[in-house]
Amino acid sequence: MSDVSSASASPVLSVRNLTTSFLVDGDWKPVVRDVSFEVMPGETVAIVGESGSGKSVTSLSIMRLLAKGSSRIDGAISLNGKDVLTLPEKEMRQVRGNDAAMIFQEPMTSLNPIFTIGRQISEALTCHGDIGKAEARAETVRLLEKVRIPNAASRFDEYPHQFSGGMRQRVMIAMALASRPKLLIADEPTTALDVTIQGQILDLIKMLQEEEGMSVLFITHDMGVVAEIADRTIVMYRGEAVETGTTDDIFHRGRHPYTRALLSAVPRLGSMADRKWPLRFPVVDTATGERREPVEVADTVDRRRTPILEVKNLVTRFDIRGGLLGRKTGAIHAVEDVSFDLFQGETLSLVGESGCGKSTTGRSITRLVQPNGGSVSLDGYDVLSLDAVSLRRMRRSIQMIFQDPFASLNPRMTVGAAVAEPITEHGLGTGAQAREKAADLLERVGLKPDMMKRYPHEFSGGQRQRICIARALALDPKVIVADESVSALDVSIKAQVCNLLMDLQQSLNLAFLFISHDMAVVERVSHRVAVMYLGEIVEIGPRAELFSNPQHAYTKKLMAAVPVPDPSRRGIKRNLGTDELKSPVRPVGYVAPPRRYREVSAGHLVRLDEAA
Repeated sequence: MSDVSSASASPVLSVRNLTTSFLVDGDWKPVVRDVSFEVMPGETVAIVGESGSGKSVTSLSIMRLLAKGSSRIDGAISLNGKDVLTLPEKEMRQVRGNDAAMIFQEPMTSLNPIFTIGRQISEALTCHGDIGKAEARAETVRLLEKVRIPNAASRFDEYPHQFSGGMRQRVMIAMALASRPKLLIADEPTTALDVTIQGQILDLIKMLQEEEGMSVLFITHDMGVVAEIADRTIVMYRGEAVETGTTDDIFHRGRHPYTRALLSAVPRLGSMADRKWPLRFPVVDTATGERREPVEVADTVDRRRTPILEVKNLVTRFDIRGGLLGRKTGAIHAVEDVSFDLFQGETLSLVGESGCGKSTTGRSITRLVQPNGGSVSLDGYDVLSLDAVSLRRMRRSIQMIFQDPFASLNPRMTVGAAVAEPITEHGLGTGAQAREKAADLLERVGLKPDMMKRYPHEFSGGQRQRICIARALALDPKVIVADESVSALDVSIKAQVCNLLMDLQQSLNLAFLFISHDMAVVERVSHRVAVMYLGEIVEIGPRAELFSNPQHAYTKKLMAAVPVPDPSRRGIKRNLGTDELKSPVRPVGYVAPPRRYREVSAGHLVRLDEAA
């Protein structure tokens, strides 16, 4: 993080009275209203706010990337001394890349899947400068090395699908840096990434800013990220900039109720040090700033009884076939010898990065994928030996909530019908009874029964996830597998949904298998935690024990990567390295080595071979 330039310097970006409107049913509807700010040379300014606040529209307005016919931009935007709103399109294309570059949230949709990454970066160089093919290749390799992509020269001819999510984001940053822009606009560049990869990308942006002297406009809803990267912060709410100031002022002396609500909703790793049981998130009214203090969840888990779910030596592998005859050439060892118990009223969290096998574990337990070995006992059912009829009956006892609620709901079915459908499909009531229960469930998850006739697109993301929770409860299950069910939600909505899940657990004595990569949320909602790496559990134990005394190197790495909402940490680099998660692909005939565990304390086990 470089020091902000003196007041005498000219701003790299100046936005004055920006108002952006969209054409809706023949009328212009403003979604950004009268926003003004500056970004000075070498400075990082964060625009923070939740979905619908107008922060991304602000960045797209600056780059003039909104559709011409359906959008209108008023006000004044000066970028590196150029009046953006009056430039002809041909000149604006030169501004994009040379003066300012942009990276987006999802790198896979930003990269062309049919071209190699080397060609795509080279194209950015040749479009914005007079450079030959050989020079472009050499410069591309240099850029890939600069963003810390291992073996850059050998990966020049690889395609986007051959890179992990974090490495694809590095490719996008390399492409953005190709023409040495004065301003980098980063629109939620870490939201879709695992916590360790997020930490690497934040470190990379800080380092590149120092080396290149760039200014950065960072757009996010994560206040922990803001604290670690921004010199100044702009808080947006419903299209307006409601508070602006230094990041330190915003965090310690924020005045607007919405600012205080955002800060209160951020889960802080370590905040549960003196708590024995899960703790609800504080609830803050965004209009008044009134805060309701969180309530500790009473422990109702009786571990003297038989577990509701017992998983022993679970193995799930996916064959890889190749060649003309499609012979088996290897296998993805997605889940390898996983064992754990889950008790009624308990939350066991499975944590780890993408590809560690946590979601496949959840799907294997519910038989959405077929395991290769082991045993799963659920509410008296031997899950892996069930026929189709028995499997259908078993699934009344266990239900799943997925990450993307919109993809989980039929867009052509009303939400009332979606919640009622499992009841009628399993023959548990008449149509009228199912509708009555659906209305009751929607009310239970904080929605109104008169919303039953609406369709999924008429609800916000948080409301859609509540609908999915209501549907999961329709069959009165004893176990719910929540697979990254809050990862895609804004921070305050995430807090509300987590509180709802904890309330439902208390009232219905539900057992949760909570699958997540967010260690700060996991610390708050869990009774016990299992850390997964390459398909195996490397550490498992009571939440308080595991977080206060982590033993495995991978557990420590996950915790070190969590952004901390403390501006005093600005400039700190985690030195997490650039290693991609190792491949779980194994050759034909591979036999996993036997694993041994050491008991650190009662119920706290760590795998011996890689223990710290």
